[in-house]
Amino acid sequence: MGEAISNTMRGLLRRVSDPPRNDGNGKVMKIAITGGTGFIGRHLARDLIEHGHEVVLIARGLYTRNAQPIEGATFVAMDANNTEKLQEAFKGCDAVAHCAGTSVEDEKQTFEQLHVNGTRSAVTAAENANVKKFVLVSYLNVRPNTQSAYYSTKWQGEEIVRGSKLNYTILKAGLIYGQGDHLLHNLGNLLKKLPVFATVGIKEQTVRLIAVEDLVKIISAALLDENRLSRQTVAVIGPEEFPFSTAARRISRAMGKPFLLILPFPVLFQQMLAWFSERFMPKPLITKAQVQMLADGISKPLSDSQMLPEDLAPTTLFTEEQIQKGLPK
Repeated sequence: MGEAISNTMRGLLRRVSDPPRNDGNGKVMKIAITGGTGFIGRHLARDLIEHGHEVVLIARGLYTRNAQPIEGATFVAMDANNTEKLQEAFKGCDAVAHCAGTSVEDEKQTFEQLHVNGTRSAVTAAENANVKKFVLVSYLNVRPNTQSAYYSTKWQGEEIVRGSKLNYTILKAGLIYGQGDHLLHNLGNLLKKLPVFATVGIKEQTVRLIAVEDLVKIISAALLDENRLSRQTVAVIGPEEFPFSTAARRISRAMGKPFLLILPFPVLFQQMLAWFSERFMPKPLITKAQVQMLADGISKPLSDSQMLPEDLAPTTLFTEEQIQKGLPK
């Protein structure tokens, strides 16, 4: 009896002290995040925990760039293709955020294994575990009938989700930045050594960068309210549109380096650089998938995607102050 009262008091204190969150039902929820130790997964986990929710992180292992464990989360190490273990991890979860993905293949995982087989396993496990909401984080330009293995496998993953029995939301997001990302980390380290930026294409396409905080807000809204963005494929784009070289200039200025030489380079050159980088660098500076993204442009939603409601649309500008928050220390 005393223990029950104590537990009740702890629950009441937690709900009073936590910031308010519209979770659609007013209760503390249990949420699983695949790719939970990656860039997006870690930011999402921290946000959900701060708002009083129970979080299960699922990944092959700790992400080396952010090796510290997340306090308050349960970590489960497993391969994303293990349907049986995923189902066990999803047991009792109200919602699942499927954030597992990669822009580069290696000997341990391929696009097919992660984006297709991994998504199929996650969907089957979520269906069997009676998960109420399933959110897939995909990419803005993902579409069928391209020569890009990244695009085609991500599209197959989307189709698996759309064809499922789940109450799903597919978020087709553009280029995300923030603390622990690839964009600010790689470009920041490069500009420290050499104040030169090579464009992807003689005539650049535009991007609309998204702060990870804005993306987390959208994912959380879809997870916590099963009726929000229900069975929708939604485009997520940033509030500003500019060439990627403009982003490089802003990063350079944020680092205290006002001079940056911009060199126009053809897409073919960047593809060759990506080929070399993927094969000979343990952590590739640039990948073929990333070159394809920038060559296409990362600013225009496809016809398969709906737009976000106004209250969820990203609003954070790519300012020097915002950039400094995410630069590598």
